[in-house]
Amino acid sequence: MKTHCLIAGILLGVVSFSACGSNKQAEGDNAQASSWENYPVGHIVFDDQAPETEGSKIYHRIVTDPKSYIAEQARTVLSTLYYSPSDSIVPVDTLYYSLQDTDGVSAKGGGNGIISIFYSTRHIERSFAANDTAKLFFETRGVLLHELTHAYQLEPQGIGSYGTNRVVWAFIEGMADAVRVVNGGFTPDARPKGGNYMDGYRTAGYFFAWLKDNKDPDFLRKFNRSTLEVIPWSFNGAVKYALGEQYDIDELWNEYQIAVGDLQVENKVENKEE
Repeated sequence: MKTHCLIAGILLGVVSFSACGSNKQAEGDNAQASSWENYPVGHIVFDDQAPETEGSKIYHRIVTDPKSYIAEQARTVLSTLYYSPSDSIVPVDTLYYSLQDTDGVSAKGGGNGIISIFYSTRHIERSFAANDTAKLFFETRGVLLHELTHAYQLEPQGIGSYGTNRVVWAFIEGMADAVRVVNGGFTPDARPKGGNYMDGYRTAGYFFAWLKDNKDPDFLRKFNRSTLEVIPWSFNGAVKYALGEQYDIDELWNEYQIAVGDLQVENKVENKEE
């Protein structure tokens, strides 16, 4: 019973985080969410490979129905990346999700419709060091959103791969953290200061989320779709596709840095002799 109340409270917090827009926006979000209710996210296979670990025991206390929970978060990811189930969506036939007694946090592997994601029981134990169940549940959901994004997101074409091109890497990891950001998967103080969108992960993720909030509410969907339309893909070509030809990725980054206070602009006043 405590677990259900806790989860409801946390999910309520997530809804509150997202409800800053107008009632019209909220109604649109609800309608879109309902369109994904029956979308086949893939056959989910949950495999606890470390049942003897404390991390496993903790996980099962906070996630009582792993398959349903993973499917729920998968639909959250899909509704963030795509307009509707009729879009060109990366097919996932089977999703293997495992708890493993290993280093690291979590990672996605596989492809061609067969996806695997592991979650480290050691990380679970570290995250639960202060016996803060709410904090652990928050982290578990955030990590899952990130990895599920990798399962369903589209990838740039014509410029190499994740392992051979930093642009591809920055886009893929940045989008995964952007999906986590816009769905309330990070704490307010998690945004890194400075850097560059080519740093990927949170640095790019918060930037992409800012573009969604300040330039176009459908930015992430259009940015994801750009991988099918902009070939060879580039950050600049993608933002022009998503926002318009007048936009430039580096100018947008500069605007973002000023807006969030990471870059100070000095107001220079010229003294003119009369």
